[in-house]
Formats: sequence, structure tokens, C-alpha cells
Amino acid sequence: MESLIDKFFSRTSNLDYVTQNIKKISIDTEVDKLFNAINSYSDESELRYVGGCIRKIINKEKIDDIDLATNLTPVDVSQALKKNNINFYETGIEHGTITAVINNQKFEITSLRKDVVTDGRHAKVEFSKDWKEDASRRDFSINSIYSDKEGNLFDPYEGRKDILAGKIKFIGDVEKRIKEDYLRIVRYVRFFLKYSKNKHDPRILKKIKINLEGIKNLSSERLLDELRKIIRSNGLEHISKDKESAELLRLTFPQILKMNSFEKLNEISKKIYLEADFSFLLAVMIIDKTDNADYFMYKFNISKKDQKRIKYLDNFYKSKVNKNTFTEKNLVKKLYFDGKESVLDILNFKILTNKKIDQKIIDLKNMLKNKDLPKFPIETKNLMQEYDLVEGKTLGKKLKLLEEFWVNNDFNISKDQINRIIRN
Repeated sequence: MESLIDKFFSRTSNLDYVTQNIKKISIDTEVDKLFNAINSYSDESELRYVGGCIRKIINKEKIDDIDLATNLTPVDVSQALKKNNINFYETGIEHGTITAVINNQKFEITSLRKDVVTDGRHAKVEFSKDWKEDASRRDFSINSIYSDKEGNLFDPYEGRKDILAGKIKFIGDVEKRIKEDYLRIVRYVRFFLKYSKNKHDPRILKKIKINLEGIKNLSSERLLDELRKIIRSNGLEHISKDKESAELLRLTFPQILKMNSFEKLNEISKKIYLEADFSFLLAVMIIDKTDNADYFMYKFNISKKDQKRIKYLDNFYKSKVNKNTFTEKNLVKKLYFDGKESVLDILNFKILTNKKIDQKIIDLKNMLKNKDLPKFPIETKNLMQEYDLVEGKTLGKKLKLLEEFWVNNDFNISKDQINRIIRN
């Protein structure tokens, strides 16, 4: 058992680490310009770090986004930034958020708020000057930690203690917080999968299950964004060990039939998983022999670019895949007509969905990844002159036949073969 003195030194050590790494943000970024702009605006004005960046530092994670909170109103924030020649835009100003941009890095600055009206999706807010009032409207204790630029924490709900203990704790009444914004159900699952070292509190699960219907009122964009964050945080790597979280995710995203796709991966698959982007990993989870992928893309309003990518994989694996599918000749042909990204997606999909290491597929991938393809040698202009052809459908068909023959013939075509195809 850990002694009291060990616990004390462990906590002290963590605080030293947190302080040092919060100070380091000023070294690694231009955030000091924002602190100077806001803190010098008036005698009472103050800027603090908040939320995810503090949570991640305490948990010794790499931080990506820097979120900031201030007791100034958005109008005053705008004035402070203008005064200091700092670029910004006001896309989230109705919610109290202004995004400052310094050297192409974005910093979200949100005014302290209190909720006036909530409808389960969005809140109508008023701006506040009370830090604890702002903290009290946040979802979980681990997200309600603030810090000045020197690393002095303001932690009214003991979020740091909960991070170190692996405890996901709602602030205030659980059901009330859920009804304010039903997305908090999915956020609870995300943070539980990422940080929890304990079993689910049955009282929390009970309140969540009572209010699950509220998820139906949420926009597809907000739900998809949470799913993206769950996958990005590697939250599904051990989903089978957490039946409660798995059940909640299946109820929220019923089209994801392969929730455990990223468990027990071999070393090759693991590398692909860690390097892959969201749309590819989504494809792995929703593609099956039905129209499941199409329905998911429709329901969650997937972008046209991602739809094209997922449909390509879906169509490929619904076609008759046999021993000739994964040959060098067939895949080189696909490489030429469909592009390198599409072929690498096919192979990565195959590797990631195979529990065993298939060295043949890995070798094919490595070969194709670095393969340079020749340019089609037949010029349209020359063909028209030599064979007295004019622009139109006939010319287009002949060119297509020539190109297909050339590719199928290992990128070779003779004069006799051209003559035969043109004159047929």
C-alpha cells in the first residue's frame, strides 16, 4: 500500500511537473502576447488556461490545442487584441469565443459564462466575471481546471485529484447536467475510456440510460465530432473490457457494427492504426456486406470527399475478392487508374482487418508505395493526324481501349497493336 508520505511526494512531484509544463507553453508558443494584451487591458482583466490543455498536462499527454478563458466580455477581448495588433476572428462570438491567430497558430479565448436557458442541445449564456460560476457550468471536474501562465491552478472541483485518481465526475447534479446538453453522455464515454481507472458509477449509468433518448435531438455534426475524438484518443483499443461504454456507443452509433476493430492488433496493424486518419478508420468500422456504410454516411452527413473514399473501399470489398485480386499485376493496374491513395487504402484495410500478419500483402504494399508508373505514350494529337480521326466519342473510345491494353500488357504497346485496335 502506498504510504501517506509517498502520496504526498507523488502529488508534489506532479504539481512541479504541471507548473513547469504550463510555463513551457509560453516558450513553445506566442501565447505570452495574449496574456500581455488581456492582463494589461484593465486593473481587473485576467486571462487563464482552461480545460483540455491543463487536463492533458496533468495527465502527461501532449497538448495540441490551447484554450483560454477571460473575465472580459467578447467586445473587450476584441478591443484588447486590436490594441495590440493581434489578428482574430469572431466566428464563435455568440457563445463568447474569439479566436486569436498569431503566426498561423489559433488560440480560442472564451469569456466567462453562466447558462441562462438550456434545451438539451445548446445554451443561451450571459457573460460573467466569476471564475467559479464559469467552472460550475462545465461538464466534468477534469475539465474545470484553470491556470495562470505561471502554473498556479484554480481548481474549485478538485479536477486534478480526479485526473490522478482516474475518476470521471460530473459537476453538480448528474441528470441536470445531462439534460442541459445530451452530448455529455457521449463525452462521458470518451473521457471514461481515456482516463478512468475505475468501474462505472452505477448511479451515473442509471441517469445516462434514463436520458438516452435525448441523443436523438443532437446534430449529426456534433455526434460525429465526438466519435472522431474517441477514435483519435485511442478510446476503442480496449472497448471489449468496458461493456457499459460499448453499449452506450452502440446505442448512439448503431451502424458501427465492428466497435472492437482496433483491439489486439499485431505490430504491423497497430502502426497503420496509429498513422491512419479518421475517415479510413471509420471505413474499417462501418463497411460490411450490407448497405450499412451508405446509411451511416447519409445519417451523419459525411463530407463528399470522405464519402468517395469510403465508397471506393466499400465497393471494392463487396466485389468478388479472390486469389487474383491481390496480385501485383492487378494492383498496379488499380494504381494507374485509381491512384496510389486508393490502392494503399485497399491494402491497409486488408492488413488492419486481418488478425494474422500476411507478409505477401505487406510486401505488395511496400512495393506499390514507392512505385513510379510510366506515362501513357500515345499523344491524342498524333493519333488524330496519323489515323485521320476527329474529336468526339469515337476518338475517346479508341484512346480508352489503347490505354487499357497498354496497362494490361505491362505498360507496353507496339505499332501493330495500335493499328489493330484503331482499325477494329
